[in-house]
Amino acid sequence: MTDLNTSHHAKTKKDTDAKQSLDHNLQSRQLVDNQQVSIKSWSQKLLVVILCAASFYGGWKSYESNMVNECTANGGQMVDGQKTMICQRS
Repeated sequence: MTDLNTSHHAKTKKDTDAKQSLDHNLQSRQLVDNQQVSIKSWSQKLLVVILCAASFYGGWKSYESNMVNECTANGGQMVDGQKTMICQRS
């Protein structure tokens, strides 16, 4: 019975060591995964900000272009103001 107890104890110790190693590896992997998620979320936020800025600028330029086209279609001419464009009829 002593050999059986020793064998069982050795097997239990190996199982415990393996479980601790697995737990440690899992915790390490979760830490790395959390870091990757954090980096990914920051890069996505930056991409969203860049896309919003580009969309705003594109919309602004489109609006200006439409105003110039409307002015010239009605026989006007665009004149530079201090901070604005003015449609002046000739």
